[in-house]
Amino acid sequence: MTLSAHEKTVGATLYTAEQRARRDATTWTLVQGILAPAQFAVFLISLVLVFRYLITGDGYEVATWSILIKTGFLYLIMITGSIWEKVVFDQYLFAGPFFWEDVFSFAVMALHTAYVIALFSGALGPVSLMLLALAAYAFYVINAAQFLLKLRAARLQSEALA
Repeated sequence: MTLSAHEKTVGATLYTAEQRARRDATTWTLVQGILAPAQFAVFLISLVLVFRYLITGDGYEVATWSILIKTGFLYLIMITGSIWEKVVFDQYLFAGPFFWEDVFSFAVMALHTAYVIALFSGALGPVSLMLLALAAYAFYVINAAQFLLKLRAARLQSEALA
């Protein structure tokens, strides 16, 4: 049997039938579906506040709080996402279909954690902290794009199977 052009664009199967059933049945899928856009909204607000501080010099405290809130969301979505992976793929992280997304997620977490450490240790001044936050945010955008592409691939796979 040969693959159609549509099936080739979908690429490797993301989910077996059993994994797809577990994905669709678990509450953790809904949790991820709520947390991801919430985190993105927090990111957008924080990004504006960080740029406001860098451009005007005003609002350092609110920008700092927004970064800490964004970091909290990041940790929350990482923890719940690893539970989701355990339910769907029977391992907490680095399941085959999400391996590179998880690898990049750790880079995102490392940069956000570096920000928190630098903030509380006083290792960096305000402008340097904001630039570190922007680096973390750049990595976050790339990581979010990875997951959006994976979501699109899953939809294409579901359509091909329907």
